[in-house]
Amino acid sequence: MSDAQTQIPVTVLTGYLGAGKTTLLNRILSENHGRRYAVIVNEFGEIGIDNDLIVESDEEIYEMNNGCVCCTVRGDLIRVVEGLMRRPGRFDAIVVETTGLADPVPVAQTFFMDDDVRTKTKLDAVVALVDAKHLPLRLKDSKEAEDQIAFADVVVLNKTDLVTTEELEKVEATIRAINPAARIHRTQRAGVALDEVLDRGAFDLSRALENDPHFLDAHDHDHDHDHDHDGHDHHHHDHASDIHDVTVKSVSLRGGEMDPKKFFPWIEKVTQMEGPNILRLKGIIALKGDEDRYVLQGVHMILEGDHQRAWKDGEKHESRLVFIGRDLDAERLRKSFEACQAA
Repeated sequence: MSDAQTQIPVTVLTGYLGAGKTTLLNRILSENHGRRYAVIVNEFGEIGIDNDLIVESDEEIYEMNNGCVCCTVRGDLIRVVEGLMRRPGRFDAIVVETTGLADPVPVAQTFFMDDDVRTKTKLDAVVALVDAKHLPLRLKDSKEAEDQIAFADVVVLNKTDLVTTEELEKVEATIRAINPAARIHRTQRAGVALDEVLDRGAFDLSRALENDPHFLDAHDHDHDHDHDHDGHDHHHHDHASDIHDVTVKSVSLRGGEMDPKKFFPWIEKVTQMEGPNILRLKGIIALKGDEDRYVLQGVHMILEGDHQRAWKDGEKHESRLVFIGRDLDAERLRKSFEACQAA
């Protein structure tokens, strides 16, 4: 069996206290979904799990009666993951919850950086839970709330029953402005289908962006409006002024076929120089003389790329790249990206 088949997918769950993480984690640990998840939480006590659900515990790891396990991070995440991997009854997936204020980046980087962890697990997706009512306030007083959205592959927009349709559209426009590439699910009481947040394959380059139609038509936000996936026209430009506090921006680039001799040195240089400012980057690149789509993913300075699949007949060979970060010079990125195009 290859590594990829034996690697356990890891979902990183972020979101503020009160956004609904506990509700979601409790559903994973108690619902009869027929899969075995290992949930790693920061404060086990906070979840307040019903004792009837706990079958047995060995100090750090609690086994639930639906086959899942729950444990607490005290100190080192790597040590906890290694402890889980030693258990004979392996599980289908791991969910790591980060505390409300924590920056998800170091947690995600653990699963990229540590060789031992990397052979046994693979980062599947970063999921951010957002409270529809309180997000605007959160964005005003904290950089972390923005980072959580910027970093997410999936955003669960929760407590939608507490806001008006107009407020909801505004919040969604804000999320889109920060991160045009994320998938958004509107929920109440964190009632999202578990398969929408687990096993997404967002970091799997062979699957990345494959089931993400939104990515390829993510319009640049300097246009007047863009089409929601249901085809409605949403006028975004009037919301942009409401979110002047937002410091994370996304830069969407689009071009033709790239010259590999120019493109690769350029993207390396950009990630080395701008790394601290780049939270995420994602792209599908058409390389001149290459039959396959080339897919890129990045977190800060860590860059991964691979051939994904052949271009389909009639598929337009175009290159798309989205940077999400702070203090990005959009104009310079655009010019230098375009300069990498094949003659």
